Amino acid sequence: MIPESEVTFAGSFLDRADRLRSNADEVARLLADPASQVSAFWRGKPLFDLTPDGPRLTWLSAADRLVTESPEPPLFMGLDERGVAYFAADVSHIAPPDEKPAEFVDRRTLDLSEKRKFVDLRAIMGDIHHHDAGVAAAAKGIFEWRLTHGFCSNCGARNEVVFAGWRFDCPSCGRQHFPRTDPVVIMLVLDGDNVLLGRQAIWPERMYSLLAGFMEPGETVEEAVRREVMEEAGVPVGEVRYVTSQPWPFPASLMIGCAARAEATTIRLDENELEDAIWVPKDEIAAALAGRHDSIAPARKGAVAQVILRCWTEGLIDGFD
Repeated sequence: MIPESEVTFAGSFLDRADRLRSNADEVARLLADPASQVSAFWRGKPLFDLTPDGPRLTWLSAADRLVTESPEPPLFMGLDERGVAYFAADVSHIAPPDEKPAEFVDRRTLDLSEKRKFVDLRAIMGDIHHHDAGVAAAAKGIFEWRLTHGFCSNCGARNEVVFAGWRFDCPSCGRQHFPRTDPVVIMLVLDGDNVLLGRQAIWPERMYSLLAGFMEPGETVEEAVRREVMEEAGVPVGEVRYVTSQPWPFPASLMIGCAARAEATTIRLDENELEDAIWVPKDEIAAALAGRHDSIAPARKGAVAQVILRCWTEGLIDGFD
């Protein structure tokens, strides 16, 4: 398997301390502690300090006006090894939303200073420090969930934030609502030293990536891998092995990376799913990852597809006999 340290958004330096979430008094005491740290989010974008070594999450005091004036309850993220508490706060109240982003990656920012900006995680995920990435992904996932699940799906009443920010309770009917995670399989489909790549029409020019798709109710991971590859490329798959996973809070996915053995190589493309699909030799993948391929550009740095492909070319993922 691929080490967690190789995967953006995987792993966290915090103990999530679920045991404390139901203790509102203790969470309030931690929030009032001058040592506690708060990460601010505006419209789903974390606040970063742009340092010479790359973007680093900005950690504010809970007494900072940006935090205290937020109308939204803070999110308790957990404790570090010293027992210091970390929170996240939605501060979207400081500026109204503008028009929807025109691009897949929203590269617009809200600047608090020349070197302190709210930045879309996807725009900098290749540069974010591993120490920050897991915390930022968890907080973004919760804030995205809050944004779309503010009303009870059972009776329509407005939900209340409880459990230190990790649950909604309906004050009308009593229904509890928990954050959702949508599992997605992403596949390294192999035929010897060749891998199956696909591209969608909306992607940047020359960009190819691993095939991927949402799991359906009642499926195992292996079944989902076989179904998605057959649906998109018409290639039958046999053995399937787990290799890694990546939280993907855009808005609420868990990418489940697998290696899969192709049982045939003929591609029957579903043009409603993909613009193109091709078999690519390992040496050409290595060239593409190094930026030396004329017709193939890999998935963005930070995306688990690039991690899987790189680890395969480096021999960290075994092929199939």
